[in-house]
Amino acid sequence: MFNDFYGLSGRPFQLTPDPTFYFESLTHRKALSYLSYGLAQGEGFVVITGEVGAGKSTLVAHLMATIDPARLTAAQIVTSKLDGEELVHIVAQAFGLIVDGHDKASALGAIEAFLHDEARAGRRCLLVVDESQNLALDALEELRMLSNFQLGAHPLLQTLLLGQPEFRDTIQDHPQLEQLRQRVIAAHHLEAMELGEVQPYIEHRLKCVGWTGNPQFDQGVFTELFEASGGVPRRINQICNRLMMLGAVDQRSRIDRAMLSQVLDELELDGTMQLKKLDSKVAAEAATVAVAAAAAVTAPQPVAVDGVAMAQLQALLAERDAQIAELQQAVIELANERDAGQAHPASNDEGFAALEAKFAGLEAKMLEQERTIRHTLTMLIEWIEAEDANRAAA
Repeated sequence: MFNDFYGLSGRPFQLTPDPTFYFESLTHRKALSYLSYGLAQGEGFVVITGEVGAGKSTLVAHLMATIDPARLTAAQIVTSKLDGEELVHIVAQAFGLIVDGHDKASALGAIEAFLHDEARAGRRCLLVVDESQNLALDALEELRMLSNFQLGAHPLLQTLLLGQPEFRDTIQDHPQLEQLRQRVIAAHHLEAMELGEVQPYIEHRLKCVGWTGNPQFDQGVFTELFEASGGVPRRINQICNRLMMLGAVDQRSRIDRAMLSQVLDELELDGTMQLKKLDSKVAAEAATVAVAAAAAVTAPQPVAVDGVAMAQLQALLAERDAQIAELQQAVIELANERDAGQAHPASNDEGFAALEAKFAGLEAKMLEQERTIRHTLTMLIEWIEAEDANRAAA
């Protein structure tokens, strides 16, 4: 309804994940750096945790939209209370496999054959597991076992685990998950957005659907909205949906604090969200902080370290991708040579030995580059965290 009134081409504050609306807050930028590094490794587990509505699924949807399907085959599952055997069958289904019989062994065999076929075709495989906090311990152990599938020394499956904060505690502390912990190559916890990011976030989503300034928002709305939502993107979306609806009903071209107060009262009354409004004194103090924070965000920032580190990281990752492709081709050639050797035992072993040497050389180069990437990523993240501290101090 309000889309037509304000001349918008779509719903700016929908609650379902959509990469079109991806907004790179500071915490999302850090998470994307960790994700990019983790995926470049092509093995093990990457763990992203965060509160409900923090934007985990949107982050992954944004990432998946950038992936070349000719080089990576991805499958996603959303878990409920699954045990180990059920999880194996769900993974098979996620990759589009039809399993003969309903036993675990058949499902595992189908998954392994599929992963081998993808590797021979030069594609990596990624499994994205959402709501991982629901998984039983034996299901997590099955995921670890799936990560054991290899072609030669080449891992066939990488897993991205998304979960709520309690999943981070489970991964870190549970004594039965030591082996899985050792295979986590990157992890990040998504925090809530900062006060100075709320206005850019709202305006970004509006601009994605053709917003040109109607409606306008009073500056104080952003401060109170931040306090009411805690900076959690989905809560902000819920409140903004109600605000825009109220504005359309009342035919308002400006969203003010009185309208926000009415919406928050309604949300508390119907139990949709347990929120508290700021009193006038706290709101005035928070508004002062918001102005300072907005000035710090919009002021020119030193970008030399960030730009150099990011450019270096992108170049290293591009080189890494090329080496991975070369390594995958070597794996394919090695597998084909092995198969040919099995079919024709009298064939010359020199070609096989040469391929093994090439494979070993590529692995050594990739290990060296991994150390360089780790160093560059550390520089970049340290710079981001330093900027974060500077903005907070401002």
